[in-house]
Amino acid sequence: MKELANILTQIDAMIGGSAWFVYLLLGTGIFFTIYLVFPQIRFFKYAIKIVRGKFDREGDKGDTSHFQALTTALSGTVGTGNIAGVALALHLGGPAALFWMLVTALIGMTTKFVEVTLSHKYRETTSDGTISGGPMYYMKKRLNLRLPSGKLLKTGSLMAGIFAVATIFSSFGTGNLPQINSISNSLFETFEIPHLITGAVLSVLLGFVIVGGIKRIAKVTQTLVPTMAILYFLGALLVIIFNYENIIPSIKSIGAGIFSGSSATGGFLGASVAFAFNRGVNRGLFSNEAGQGSAPIAHAAARAHEPVSEGLVALLEPFIDTIIICMLTGLTLLASGVWSEKYENRFQMADMEILQGSYTDSDRQLLSKHLTGKETLPLFSGELEVKEGKISDELTIIHARSVAEDVKFLKDESLFTGRLNVENGHLLDSDEINISGKSLLHSAPLTTVAFSKSWLGEYGKYIVSIGLLLFAFSTAISWSYYGSRAVTFLFGLKGVIWYKGLYIIGFFLASFTDTTIVWIFSGITIALMTIPNLLGLLFLHREVKQEVKSFWKEYNESFPDENAPTY
Repeated sequence: MKELANILTQIDAMIGGSAWFVYLLLGTGIFFTIYLVFPQIRFFKYAIKIVRGKFDREGDKGDTSHFQALTTALSGTVGTGNIAGVALALHLGGPAALFWMLVTALIGMTTKFVEVTLSHKYRETTSDGTISGGPMYYMKKRLNLRLPSGKLLKTGSLMAGIFAVATIFSSFGTGNLPQINSISNSLFETFEIPHLITGAVLSVLLGFVIVGGIKRIAKVTQTLVPTMAILYFLGALLVIIFNYENIIPSIKSIGAGIFSGSSATGGFLGASVAFAFNRGVNRGLFSNEAGQGSAPIAHAAARAHEPVSEGLVALLEPFIDTIIICMLTGLTLLASGVWSEKYENRFQMADMEILQGSYTDSDRQLLSKHLTGKETLPLFSGELEVKEGKISDELTIIHARSVAEDVKFLKDESLFTGRLNVENGHLLDSDEINISGKSLLHSAPLTTVAFSKSWLGEYGKYIVSIGLLLFAFSTAISWSYYGSRAVTFLFGLKGVIWYKGLYIIGFFLASFTDTTIVWIFSGITIALMTIPNLLGLLFLHREVKQEVKSFWKEYNESFPDENAPTY
């Protein structure tokens, strides 16, 4: 399994984890932002009007309202990334990473607008009368190439097939297995509910929702999404107000590191400009999924007589998901101060390495260069001598990018005495040994601690647990629909019932099994969805602009507005 994980990690690094992939994503958004003259700013107020039904017509074709399509798509994007992803970005890149998340969301608003417009335009009606759409439909119809000889190459069908297959796998790797795994682990740690019971109960609920199709999914998400957003918003607001004296310094710290990098403070050892940019963009894209092509599948079902109006609705998604919810999480982490403080925790081997020699937080410059890969410090190899849980050698343990303190080695919950093999800073005998101590936290545990820094005290952590439950469960619901539409495209409606059955079974099994390798595989499938989608958007840029022109002409004829955008 480790060898397979290493292979998948290398493939992911060459595709989704590479610099060119990030540049393709951002470049596409920047191109359309300039080409369409900043639609995320000029069209924003009209998007809100359309969500409220201003441009609706009686007899518009579709299965859901604009608002239901928006909440269904949001339920797929607002998830663990908003709780754990922001905390990870801040942990790695410092406050400046939050700025780049914000910039990424602004650019992503345009990308989302474009991909939904095209997908809605080329949607189809299935044999049961429901709407099926998504990037695979516009790819199939519009991306075939004609050779000079006149022969038609079905390149669009090939790209559509790759996208649809990747969507099915990604529905398991993104929306299903890791989500229930996160839920069951969180509920066990907070309420001590057995993983098996969590999996059984939520699998039944999931089955009840997704078997009913998009109309039942839309009814659930239109209630679930606002509820979980309000709950999370109130909890975060309590933390920010409780630590009101840190609000202005927190905002300043975000701007201070944009061009100089985030400076070291507390247990945080600092981050360069490049690293803050990389982490902020990476987490921003993961959070709002702009360009991935998933949300257009939900928006294709919306009732509308032309596609641009639904594209405008989708424009609001990155704003709500990243600019509001993610930035709210970021301010909570900064105002509470927990992001740079060390807390007692059990160490993860993947986050730990052992350095030769003794270092402290005062050696910030050396350690920072080591963590960013500029100047590697010597790693320890050999036998590690441990007496009553303590290291007797002159060594330094780095955990979660911080100098670990009060480190204890445990075996069967008792202090360990003996020798352990270490190679290039990594512990080889890790299966039976647990290590705990004080270090920085990241991901969901960091957000959990932040929510306890208010008048609610320790009860604040329940908001994070419940938020994770609602966020992750709603993500699983939406991705089941994305996968079923991809199955419909490839195999027809007859394959959907089998897909839904496998989806529910996988959901149950993942509640008590390790899904680490699934997360890695998910990164590959996301890239295989995104790349053909972005190339298709760029190829059809003129068609997008023509659709936008037609929309504003019709809008101004229906609702005369001298300030409305024109081309």
